[in-house]
This record gives sequence, C-alpha cells and structure tokens, in this order.
Amino acid sequence: MKINWRKYLVSLIFTVAIVVTALLISSWVNSQRVNELRNIQDSISINLLSSDMQFNLLRDAACEDLFNSSIGEELGNLSDKLSYMESVGKGTDPSVVTLKRYYSLLEIRDYLLINSAATKCPKRPITILYFYQADCPDCDRQGQVLTYLRQHHPDILRVYSFDHDIDVSAIKTLANIYKVADPFPVIVVNGKTLSGFNSIEAIQKLLPQLVATSTTATSTSVRK
Repeated sequence: MKINWRKYLVSLIFTVAIVVTALLISSWVNSQRVNELRNIQDSISINLLSSDMQFNLLRDAACEDLFNSSIGEELGNLSDKLSYMESVGKGTDPSVVTLKRYYSLLEIRDYLLINSAATKCPKRPITILYFYQADCPDCDRQGQVLTYLRQHHPDILRVYSFDHDIDVSAIKTLANIYKVADPFPVIVVNGKTLSGFNSIEAIQKLLPQLVATSTTATSTSVRK
C-alpha cells in the first residue's frame, strides 16, 4: 500500500498553522490584558496623587473629594482583572507579578491616606484588609464574598487585597502590624484580625453600617 505523504504533509502543515495561530492569539489577548491593567494603574496613581494634594491643600473641605468612590471602584476593577490573570495561570508571569506589586503599593497608599484623615473626616469609608495565598482553598470563596460586598457598597466600603506571599516589604510590615498568620484567608475589620473564611453575614455583623446601607437603598428603591 502506497502511503500518501503529500496528504500527511498538508495535514501536518494545517495542524501546525492552527496551533501557532492559537498561541499567537492567546499571547495577543494576554498582552492586551496586561496593557489594560497598566492603564488602570496609571489612572489610579493619578487619582491618588490628586486626592493626596487636595487633602493637603484643603483639609476638611477636601473630605468629599478625598474619598471619591471612583478610586475604590478602580482599585476593585484592577483587583478583579489581576484575579482573572491568576485564574488562567498567569499569576507568576513576571509582568503580572510586577503589576501586582505596584497595585499593592497603590492600595496601601490609599489605605494610609484614608487613615490619615480619620480625625479630619469622620465620615471616611470603611476599610477591610484581605490577605490571601495562592494555595489557599478558601481564598477564592472569601474573595467572592468581599467582591460582592464591595460592589454593593461602593460609596462606603474599600477592600484592599494582598497576596501574602508576594515580595513587597510594605505588605510584610502591614501583615506584622495586624499579626496576620495561618490559616488563610485573613481579613482585618475595624482593627480586628480574623483568620479563616468569613461569610457575608459574619462580616455584616461586624459592620452593621453595611446592613443599614442596604436597608436604606432598598427602601428608597421601593418608594420609587
């Protein structure tokens, strides 16, 4: 039986072409996502710098602008996109790791800015610090809970997410201050460090303002 080498060669060429095309498309999509992350980070950095300057210039009068929820929303969006990159196996990519480190510093800067205004602006946002690890079985669930709360309370809640294993000295210092340790996930609410998974209901008990806000929003919606 004569082997049709031409047929096999054509099939091989088509197969290689499909694989190469798929790899190129995947690389392009990931590159676009990384660029999108950089653009969001640049926007957050500019907003933080603006808020910092406003607070120093205007003090009490700057409180409303200082706590503009758009910064919290942008930080949350960036966190969601970084989580996606991790979920598709790109969490250890050098460019993504660099973005995560810079993002963590932006979060800490915003957190310090809010705390520095504590005596000047009593109606500052509620803050939750969230520490996770890559191999933590409950961290995905905890992240989903915090994302839900952040999305439903964008005006009064800031959630700061930190990869406990990432090499950023400021994160290590923050973790040491609040005595963050196993088991993960760990959240810090009102200065209280809680290890292990915490449900929406558990967090709402610690932060009754969230329940009050939800009730007010529901009542307003019903009246409309």
